[in-house]
Order: sequence, then C-alpha cells, then structure tokens
Amino acid sequence: MQYDIYLVIGLIILGFTIPAIVSAYADRRAPRGAAIMLLIGGGLVALALAQKPGGYTFDDIPHAFVRVVSYIIR
Repeated sequence: MQYDIYLVIGLIILGFTIPAIVSAYADRRAPRGAAIMLLIGGGLVALALAQKPGGYTFDDIPHAFVRVVSYIIR
C-alpha cells in the first residue's frame, strides 16, 4: 500500500508540473519551481516502480488510485 501512495502522489505532482512548465515558458522565466516538482514527482514514481515487488503495469495505475482514495476515505 505504501508504494501505491508514492505512485499516486508522484503522478499528481507530475500532473501539476506540466502547467507550471508551460506557464514559466510563457512568461519567459526559468522553470525552477517546475523543475523541482519534476524531480520530486519523478523520484516518487521511480521509487514506487523500483521497490514494489512485481512492479506496476499501466492497468495497475487506476487501481492504485482507487486503493489510495479508499484508504484516505476509510
């Protein structure tokens, strides 16, 4: 379960990184904050992929989101 949490948080951070990068380039400034978010999100996803026995497939990602949300709600 802990690797599911790492994966979900990492993917959410990576999702927020894309608009931050586009915004930084549109304003003609360096995307420093976005680069830090990219490293953190990518690191969490890499940690989850490397440490979970058997790894993840693309079919496992929606199930991981459901497990994490149900864990939080419970």
